[in-house]
Amino acid sequence: MQIGIRLHDVAPGTIEERIKIASEQGFSCVHLALTKTIKDHSVDNSALTPGFASYLRSKFAEYHMDIAVLGCYLNLAHPDPEEIKKIQERYFAHLRFASILGCSVVGTETGNPNAEYRFEPASHTEEALQTFITNLRPVVECAEKFGVIMAIEPVWSHIVYNSKQALKVLKAINSPNLRIILDPVNLLSVENSSEYDKVIKEAIEDLGEYTDVLHMKDFVIEGDKVVSGAPGTGVMKYDTILNFAKKDKPYIQMTIEDSTPDNAEWSRKFLENYSCS
Repeated sequence: MQIGIRLHDVAPGTIEERIKIASEQGFSCVHLALTKTIKDHSVDNSALTPGFASYLRSKFAEYHMDIAVLGCYLNLAHPDPEEIKKIQERYFAHLRFASILGCSVVGTETGNPNAEYRFEPASHTEEALQTFITNLRPVVECAEKFGVIMAIEPVWSHIVYNSKQALKVLKAINSPNLRIILDPVNLLSVENSSEYDKVIKEAIEDLGEYTDVLHMKDFVIEGDKVVSGAPGTGVMKYDTILNFAKKDKPYIQMTIEDSTPDNAEWSRKFLENYSCS
């Protein structure tokens, strides 16, 4: 396993400072979300030049770190066609940038059929799924041209809400450049959380062969919500997902999520030392 961190979860600072801190905390890779990490200059599409990509690539190499995922988490089911064009252009820019950056995966979640990017009953309809597939298709075609992987992340409160829906997307688009970021906690709702291990096993059965990156976090139930936190801070047992990683995905990159600067290193060690029964 290669354990990383979302770079925007590291203590605030310049991107150079954050890279240094992540390295010092023992992480080998990062999930990089440009707009959440870089505040001192533009990261608009026109700013994602080959020069900028080469600079970042050399800076990460200086600390022997990889970029596991370049995050571009936008709503590909937005109801406004003009907004969809802008969103697709943003993905195109990230895919081009990733190809020079030395990052193999651009990641996305799967949106909701409204401008606010919020869950509604229509999110889980076939109509919403087909809209997402239609709008994702040219993005995947762009990924093919740049030799980059486009990876979708199923989330219960989004259109692709379980592993079966994700499998439909993979089969509909049928591209070797469309893969999966598997985040077990994101597949949970209050209703299915008591059977979380069953949910994880089903996801591995359906999506294991397509999974290229893991997102790792923990959870607790607070009222009517699943509240996530860093690995080791909740109720989750990791036997199923870590056995899968160790046996079927040698050296897979996994990034911890929802950590804080105070518990990130502890959380990394928790995963490294976790003993599967």
